[in-house]
Amino acid sequence: MTDMSNTNQTMSGKVALVTGASSGIGEAVALALSAAGARVAVGARRVDRLDVLAQSAPGEMLALRLDVSDQSSVRAAVAATIERFGRLDVLVNNAGLMLTGLIDGADTAEWERMVGTNLLGTMYMTHAALPHLLESKGALVQLSSTSGRVANAGGGVYAATKFGVNAFSESLRQEVTAHGVRVVVVEPGFTATELTDHISDPASRAMATQLATRMRTLRPDDVAAAVLYAVTQPAHVSVNEILIRPTDQTQ
Repeated sequence: MTDMSNTNQTMSGKVALVTGASSGIGEAVALALSAAGARVAVGARRVDRLDVLAQSAPGEMLALRLDVSDQSSVRAAVAATIERFGRLDVLVNNAGLMLTGLIDGADTAEWERMVGTNLLGTMYMTHAALPHLLESKGALVQLSSTSGRVANAGGGVYAATKFGVNAFSESLRQEVTAHGVRVVVVEPGFTATELTDHISDPASRAMATQLATRMRTLRPDDVAAAVLYAVTQPAHVSVNEILIRPTDQTQ
């Protein structure tokens, strides 16, 4: 993992909440924001991992048990962040599932899980945090995907959730930009995380593994650096979209 201990304290005095922070991109983003001087609340279902993360963070970090598909859990996490830190400047909606597979014969329960986490979860978190972001004139970062731009066979429902995140985010941007809130969509390509481990379809999982061996994949820190860049711009600068792919990725 990249050493961010020398990062300038550009987030000093700011408070961030990062979802899906128990591994991968979420963990890297939380550490990057902490190294930049922010106080950070981290949420995920695997709270034991969050406790370890909080202990290793360079700054103050609050671990929260969070299921973004559960509105009561979402509201409790936002409330706990405000209670502990008194404000919220940055929300990073990172929690997500990638359960790819062909539409024909698919297990539709996996569709429900992806829509509930990737799309509704992002909406629920945004809804709960927005009053506080409006108050602080903060930033909302949505972790989308290259699949939010181009849909491929075998990834229809995952792509549908990410297209949905992009559409929701653009609508929100138009609603809140005049109030000083910045909405940032980050669309990573193939990244070395646990995301592909969740794929239950053997063919799709094998394809993802094969793709990873054929390219120099992004690292979570690469994506975290993009997030940090966006949220540390001057208040009059809004970086609304960042597409970041491995150089070797063609789609």
